Amino acid sequence: MKPAIVMKFGGTSVADPEKIQRAAERAIALKRGGRSIVVVVSAPGKMTDELLQLARQITPSAQGRELDALVSTGETISISLFAMALAARGCPAISLTGPQAGVEADDNHTRSTITRIRPARILRELKAGKVVVVAGFQARNPKGEITTLGRGGSDLSAVAVAAALKAERCEIYTDVKGVYTADPRLVSQARLIKRVSYEEMLELSAAGAQVMLSRSIEVAKRYGVTIHVRSSFHPSSGTRIESLSEEKMEEAHVSSLALDKSEIRLSIVGVPDRPGVAAKVLAKLADAGIPVDLIVQSAPTTAGVNDISFMTPRAHAEDAKKALASLTLKLGARGVDLQDRVVKVTAVGTGFRRHPRIAAAMFATLAKARINIQMISTSDLRVSCVIDRAHGEKALRLLHAAFGLGKKRR
Repeated sequence: MKPAIVMKFGGTSVADPEKIQRAAERAIALKRGGRSIVVVVSAPGKMTDELLQLARQITPSAQGRELDALVSTGETISISLFAMALAARGCPAISLTGPQAGVEADDNHTRSTITRIRPARILRELKAGKVVVVAGFQARNPKGEITTLGRGGSDLSAVAVAAALKAERCEIYTDVKGVYTADPRLVSQARLIKRVSYEEMLELSAAGAQVMLSRSIEVAKRYGVTIHVRSSFHPSSGTRIESLSEEKMEEAHVSSLALDKSEIRLSIVGVPDRPGVAAKVLAKLADAGIPVDLIVQSAPTTAGVNDISFMTPRAHAEDAKKALASLTLKLGARGVDLQDRVVKVTAVGTGFRRHPRIAAAMFATLAKARINIQMISTSDLRVSCVIDRAHGEKALRLLHAAFGLGKKRR
């Protein structure tokens, strides 16, 4: 039996009967080519959001086991309808929930982590000549109960299943044509990228690109799963996310830009400059479950104090501020400053550390447009700048032109 191909269809791709039938035809077309096909699907359209809203109408504190039991029903609906669409076209098919497909996870309801996949049932059904339709987002916890994988869980399910099956590739079908040099809704000259490395895609995900979340890319990189991001509604060849040759990885270039409007900046002002302070700040945030990005500590002043700034998702802003309020008093700092009118613009590529001209070009472009940089973070694959929210989209377009991303071919 040839290596399987895993096809994942997101909510917009299975939002109604017509779209389900169109997706089923794509699976059948690959099946006719002599391939073993596993299809992983999300809940139809916005059903997960609708189920969450329904739960909040019952109780604002819905969580844990019962919430998972509710929201996982969306994917169960999708797999049944998808398998019906295949069967109606004469294609043998079977639908499997996440637990039936052997997806196992920890006991962290609503945001579980996959621990392993037992693919025996999937392999048995593939050997029988069937297309196997698996519910994304779902898993079985150690107690034998259904649990869910959190945001981006269906992509994660698809990549993990592909890894367990040693599949040839994992095709992610979505409402975009692939990965672009920038958000095409904001930059008219944005160009589709044919190939991008795991490392670059991880940086793009962290920088705010919404094509795929980092959890899926991490699993793909660890197990060598080639991901092919494609449009459900357009015949475009899409973008392949995979290992690139060492020669390519040594090349210094900018491959894409991302603009993240979802974060705010928090600063602890006037912190005494002594050992252990930064550790206490980060420990306090970690205890409160606050994610942190782009940490910057200023040099101490002559008064022996400095500022510690970081970015965090807007949804965590107030919780982060509260968590730091009591700590600020204990540390003897002046206070906590929250800036919510900021955005993060990021250039992603390779070779940045060895070739500082890339960062220099980015800073010069922003300076020429009189756009002030509030924070900077760099690595070999990324340069991020925090700037005023009002200049975000303008900065993205200027940088896209400055790096010639509309003209390059990869």
